[in-house]
Amino acid sequence: MTNHWVDLKNSDAFLVFGANPAENHPISFKWITAAMEERGAKLIVVDPRFNRSGSKADIYAPIRSGTDITFLGGLISYVIQNKLYNAEYVQSFTNALTLVNATYKGPADLDGLFSGFNKDTKTYDGATWQYQTEKVKAKDAAGNEIEVSVPKQASTLDDPNSVFALMTKHYARYTPEMVERVCGTPKDKFLEVAKAFAATGVPDKSGTIMYAMGQTQHTVGTQNVRAMAILQLLLGNIGVPGGGVNALRGLSNVQGSTDMALLFQDLPGYLGLPTAAQRDLKTFTAKFDTTSYWSNGPRFVVSLLKAWWGNAATKENDYAFNYLPKSSGNYSWIPLFEAMYKGTIKGMFVMGQNPYVCGPNARLERKAMENLDWMVVQEIFDTETSSFWRAPGLDPKTIKTEVFLLPAADAQQKAGSITTSGRLIQWKPRVAAPQGDAKEDIWILDKMIKAIKAAYQGSTAAKDKPILDLLWDYGEPANVELVAREVNGYAQDAVKDAAGATLVAKGAVIPGFATIATAANPDVIACGNWIYSGYFAPADDGTGVVMPAAKRRGQKDPGGMGTYPFWGWAWPANRHIVYNRASAKPDGTPWAEGKKLVWWNAETKTWGGYDVPDFAPTKAPDAKANPAGVGLAAQAGTDPFLMKADGKGWLFAPKGLNEGPLPEHYEPLEAPIANLLSKTNFNPVVKVFDTDAGKDIGDSVGTPDKFPIVCTTFRLTEHHQAGSMSRYLPWLAETQPTLFVEMSKELAAEKGIANGDLVQLASARGKIKAVAMVTARWKPHTIDGKKVHQVGIPWHFAWQGIATGDSANDLTPHVGDGNTMIPEYKAFLVEIKKV
Repeated sequence: MTNHWVDLKNSDAFLVFGANPAENHPISFKWITAAMEERGAKLIVVDPRFNRSGSKADIYAPIRSGTDITFLGGLISYVIQNKLYNAEYVQSFTNALTLVNATYKGPADLDGLFSGFNKDTKTYDGATWQYQTEKVKAKDAAGNEIEVSVPKQASTLDDPNSVFALMTKHYARYTPEMVERVCGTPKDKFLEVAKAFAATGVPDKSGTIMYAMGQTQHTVGTQNVRAMAILQLLLGNIGVPGGGVNALRGLSNVQGSTDMALLFQDLPGYLGLPTAAQRDLKTFTAKFDTTSYWSNGPRFVVSLLKAWWGNAATKENDYAFNYLPKSSGNYSWIPLFEAMYKGTIKGMFVMGQNPYVCGPNARLERKAMENLDWMVVQEIFDTETSSFWRAPGLDPKTIKTEVFLLPAADAQQKAGSITTSGRLIQWKPRVAAPQGDAKEDIWILDKMIKAIKAAYQGSTAAKDKPILDLLWDYGEPANVELVAREVNGYAQDAVKDAAGATLVAKGAVIPGFATIATAANPDVIACGNWIYSGYFAPADDGTGVVMPAAKRRGQKDPGGMGTYPFWGWAWPANRHIVYNRASAKPDGTPWAEGKKLVWWNAETKTWGGYDVPDFAPTKAPDAKANPAGVGLAAQAGTDPFLMKADGKGWLFAPKGLNEGPLPEHYEPLEAPIANLLSKTNFNPVVKVFDTDAGKDIGDSVGTPDKFPIVCTTFRLTEHHQAGSMSRYLPWLAETQPTLFVEMSKELAAEKGIANGDLVQLASARGKIKAVAMVTARWKPHTIDGKKVHQVGIPWHFAWQGIATGDSANDLTPHVGDGNTMIPEYKAFLVEIKKV
């Protein structure tokens, strides 16, 4: 989240798009309800299904799954064409006026593609997406006048090579009529949504977008979220109370797991994983911008290496950078299971996951597990994954995989920190002891690493040095608070400032990442995650009591804006709304009295307010940029987006995304129609795996002649994720006992299906059975004059437990997003018939 849960109460409009908070995040809905009752806020829900959130909405708009960019592009176009954007915000805080390479061409010119596409490699060369530059004179740190290149700026938004003009041209094709043709959203309903949400583009209003897996689980999932960011930047809704682009996480610590780099492409704190081409620290850290706060990236990397390898990480050995694994490919979920299927991967360690149920094309993934030599499952109890070898229809004697089940403790049986969707870190105590042989995760991992290190003792091989030199000093048994200390960051020797004075004594925790950024000797600091630096440092709870910040439960809320700065600790730097310099006008005064968050104090010459300013604290609003400066010194007092090289919010992204600088509509891998916006039907950079699975699995891609119905997956309040934690509980099993498929009355009539009938759903990959739930919550879409049906199925079910049923993911395709590779669970094709 750019903002946080409690901040929802400050919103004037909610665009819930690809989420269903009334059912899936019900506690959050109290803040939505409060804003509706106390502020007159409007709730807008855009979803294929008239869900419980929609039932509470002021406006509900239906949409065909997989067409979100068309809808959002239509909103962007509506805001631009009707001049409803916050002009002062857009011109001052975004890259709207920046000039783009004159040779750039977009989908309007190239029939759905951007300039630089290589059809053989299915990749882009983004050279033409870059900014135009010009030479200016500036003074370096020594006071010498030098010439540097800076992004060239247009004088008006109408300059044909400006970001704003290019974006206007790009989205001019996304008319209300096109939205209706592609999305199936009636034109009058789309315009009602557009008018209501665009009304937040004035200084005394703000609107928030709430999204979840309904946006991300697509082959254009990343670009879906980018489109939301563009809309919010245009309206001036980023960095302000009640605004933002806010992801609704599905578990209490999903945010924490991504922060700690459980995804293959990252190191903790989003530092990125080195590639095979980055063989030394200098080459790896050259990627960090020198004119943003990322100029401190090299220091943050070194502090991480010191945390992991301690005294073995020295300047002389490149801080043990060579110990880090180097990525040479894509190690996301789908490629991993493809490699298992082919026998390339021989073993798998599964911790807190149930791939049998949750993976796409699940029948293929179960076959892949049969090809493993061994599998370790660390779980709180038996799951379909740990018992895949004895699933219905399988003969255990034919399965070669040896499975080890490590009994683990439940979340309430272990202490530690969790990080919410709003980046708020809270420490939780252990409230019960694990039962039987079950052990806490930290106990299991600690024993495992110690055993591995012992097994390597005596080795003189260079390849074994990363294990032998690994700093592993969390006590016996491992103490979770010592792990927290390392994550926070501590001084391995006295930390000094430029004058030689001690900032942090040896052995003490550091107060925050600013210490890493400013220390004269930063390589004595060990920090396991720079963005968490400060979360376990001593802090006042607002009553004078000092404790580790994450343990605080202070009740004070200065300004009444819902920040509650003494409750837990929000990363970064206990900041609750990121980029909050944008909550003040370019001159530093609040946009509106009712939206005050941080502002410039002309008397004290500092930024202050009700949140920790996300800005250099003493940089005046009228401060000029120094193009020769390093880090924030290179940015002006009107550059709120301090993590970007130009300090601006990116309406147009010259780098960072694989399929283009602006979101463009492409149909899902399986779609009922061809792309109406261009002849480029499908995301051109997405890899479609051609698994040689034969008749056991089916075809990779289904076609609308065989499978004419759009299908999507969703979640239930009564079940949890892959179902292992809820399907055994009688009171939940009674409320949702088995798999069902929701369908419209119209589709049921066409198929001769009655409510409660048993039906078969088939895709190109498999067949499942479900109970028909015939409901008015679904309506057929009219897509370009053609009737298109859509259905939905929950994905929680499998064969174990009290509540059982077929797995929805037997139907879903093995294809993922063009950037993250998250599977496309939300839009695929099926056929339905009565059994």
